[in-house]
Amino acid sequence: MSAEGPIIGGESRSSLVGRPDKRVPDFFIVGHAKCGTTALYRMLRNHPQIHMPAKEPRFFAYAEIDMNSTEANESAHESPDSATHKALGKRPRTLDDYVALFADAGPGQRVGEATPAYLRSSLAASRIASVRPDARIIAILREPASFLRSFHLQSVRGYNETEKNFRKAIELVEPRREGRYVPRLSRMPDDLLYTDHVRYVEQLRRYHDVFAAEQVLVIIYEDFRDDNEATVRQVLRFLEVDEIAPIRQVHTRPSRDVRFAQLHKLVNLRRVMLRNVAAADAISRTVDTLTPTRMRGAVRKNWRRVGYGDPPAPDEEFLRELRHRFKPQVEALSEYLGRDLVTLWGYHDVA
Repeated sequence: MSAEGPIIGGESRSSLVGRPDKRVPDFFIVGHAKCGTTALYRMLRNHPQIHMPAKEPRFFAYAEIDMNSTEANESAHESPDSATHKALGKRPRTLDDYVALFADAGPGQRVGEATPAYLRSSLAASRIASVRPDARIIAILREPASFLRSFHLQSVRGYNETEKNFRKAIELVEPRREGRYVPRLSRMPDDLLYTDHVRYVEQLRRYHDVFAAEQVLVIIYEDFRDDNEATVRQVLRFLEVDEIAPIRQVHTRPSRDVRFAQLHKLVNLRRVMLRNVAAADAISRTVDTLTPTRMRGAVRKNWRRVGYGDPPAPDEEFLRELRHRFKPQVEALSEYLGRDLVTLWGYHDVA
């Protein structure tokens, strides 16, 4: 991949060669959530020729980020009313903060990051291209109705969503777009505009508009689910690293239902009840300090066992309604990708 490119934080890309503290990712896993992004991230980061830091920096997704000015970034986040500030927490706010995440990469490694929000973001594609025009992009798409049901369960579990009924949550999309019925403590209210997540063609076009076709790999979740290894080796070829290296299988936990809403709220006090990130982190550290190290894992494990249960059976009638609603988008995506997703995703039976 070329070392030449635009200006980053006042320095040209070519001047950053040999500066591991200024590495910009070679590739990006851009989404969606609940589509195998975490599993792919974990499998790729085990590859000796790949370096990936903690998942979801989300740096390129937020409107308040000024990639060229550290001072502007700091002032943009001073407002206590900033929803973006609450969502970011300790995430990188400046380009210097962001590139520092990759400082431990070896000189011969491909550097990557995974942020599902980048696919839905209207900003991320052009921003990534502005600092890394030769980047490789990996997008993962899933059948819309099952994806949204799984994403809704995750939103409830993460306490971003308070409406546990999936049908009602979808019905609230338009009122919430107008600012009504938004959960008071929702950290990412835009995530609750569920139907916006499945505008797949629009999302892919943003990347194809700024990257060459050969730089964008679209993975279908069902392919990845059915054959992890074959899909990962396809990705390794795409990234031009050793594709015959051993692959360690990774299985992520499925979305589960919250059994005890009030207890869940209490356990998630740091994220739910506290709007001040510094105070939340201080309380979290205090709790960890008071809890013996040997007990912390057991506490978390027991909470997962007691606090969460199997999700309710899917409302098949409502899923059929959603598939009827999304069929034109699936047909458009099939034409856009040149692949029959109508049949693969079972939309050929939808009237």
